[in-house]
Amino acid sequence: MNKTKNEDWLFEISPKKSALEINFKELWHYRDLLMLFVKRDIVTFYKQTVLGPIWFIIQPLLTSVIQFIIFSKIANIPSDGVPYFLFVLAGNILWFYFSDCLKAVSETFTANQNIFGKVYFPRVIMPIKVVFSNLVKFSIQFSFFIIVLIYYINKGYDISPSLLILITPVLLIITAMLAMGVGMIISSLTVKYRDLNFVITFGISLFMYITPIVYPTSLVLEKINPKYHILVYLNPLTGILDFFKYAFLGSGSINLSYLLYSLFFGIVVLFLGVLFFNRTEKSFIDVI
Repeated sequence: MNKTKNEDWLFEISPKKSALEINFKELWHYRDLLMLFVKRDIVTFYKQTVLGPIWFIIQPLLTSVIQFIIFSKIANIPSDGVPYFLFVLAGNILWFYFSDCLKAVSETFTANQNIFGKVYFPRVIMPIKVVFSNLVKFSIQFSFFIIVLIYYINKGYDISPSLLILITPVLLIITAMLAMGVGMIISSLTVKYRDLNFVITFGISLFMYITPIVYPTSLVLEKINPKYHILVYLNPLTGILDFFKYAFLGSGSINLSYLLYSLFFGIVVLFLGVLFFNRTEKSFIDVI
């Protein structure tokens, strides 16, 4: 539609010129909507519940207790010299942030098809709000982890946090990039292939056990031929978890090159995620 001579549009909505284009100015304009979505996610999670935000703590607590009984007491899996419960709790809070973000982002198009078909706003807001809303959840779980950490330190256990704890925000950013990138790719594919919605739940559960959460990386390295050690670190979460546990628990060992690999992997997968997402956004409403 052409504008009349004296008519000025307040906003102009037009297709993206490039599949990699992200209008950051437009995202900033919709920042209030983003915060509204984040608040809605948090409030609806524990609305009309007795325990409220405590449910955020129950998830890693019960999971860590079960893992402690099965993998420590029954299977006798070592934990690099630190209390096993604390060891798996450290891994679980990062893992839950990753898995919760990945699962929610992977449902972006299917879960929001009604609102996408009725009103315009930058669609990429939905994956972004997942990262932020789960960050609030992570903050509560992380606070619980710090309380447990202080308890074990006061009990005299050999736990030595280092200044590397300052790198925690970087670890979270890389984790968010990985979850968001993979989730956007899966979300784009589920528009045509709904079966992936069922596969992703099983895949996340399986992926958890090939990630060093219930066992230390050193245990895996001891069991395989040294020439295959690099295979352990092909999992981009391995370097992140190793850094996190070493920073807060002083257990295991770290290698900066593996963390840089995780960062590079995160950048690449996020690049691909944006590419897939923007291409799907143009026509998904006609398919879904």
